Amino acid sequence: MISEIQRQLAELIAENQKGSTALFEAERALAEAEYDLDLAEQKAYIKASGTVRDREAIARLESADLRLQRDLRRAELNRIKTKVKAIETATVLMSIQAKLINSEVRL
Repeated sequence: MISEIQRQLAELIAENQKGSTALFEAERALAEAEYDLDLAEQKAYIKASGTVRDREAIARLESADLRLQRDLRRAELNRIKTKVKAIETATVLMSIQAKLINSEVRL
């Protein structure tokens, strides 16, 4: 039983380390998506004509696909954060379980 818990803890720790890399990559992808969106929106605003509201609306419409991509990158980042948190919680729970079993074995 203890060896099984140790194996599971090792797997959780390895998965958590992968999560750190995935988290960085997701943050980088989100930053790039935000940059692309800002750039496209500003270019569209500058080339549009009409009132300020018209130009803003045109810029938003022309950059809608990039806004969607940005939102999808944000959703990916949030999913990774949730998964990392779940792995951390599972690691804590496994550690507690191992300590309890170790205490029972000593008795």
